[in-house]
Amino acid sequence: MSHHEREVVLGDFEQLVLLALVRLGPEAYGATILREIEQRTGRRLSIGAVYVTLRRLESKGFVISRIGEPTAERGGRRKKHIALLPAGRRAVAQAYRTFTVMADGLEHQLRRP
Repeated sequence: MSHHEREVVLGDFEQLVLLALVRLGPEAYGATILREIEQRTGRRLSIGAVYVTLRRLESKGFVISRIGEPTAERGGRRKKHIALLPAGRRAVAQAYRTFTVMADGLEHQLRRP
């Protein structure tokens, strides 16, 4: 592993947000990310936690946000769209590979109570 590919450590919630972004594509914004994670994990989340994490990911250069056009169904408010940047895609891919390599073959043990 070259030094420019050094391991990036992502928190669990950062990983969930990045995975949601991979799944949602270019139309992702706070509420859709929240819904995606809640529906898939069964966790109840606050939108504040999602936005704090998005700001942290943006400061790390993993995502970028842009303000969309005002929409009638939001009473003229603008959506803040979030896009995954290449560095974010690489970081979540690396975290995914690490997890799957470590978990490989453990399905039976992990299923036990």
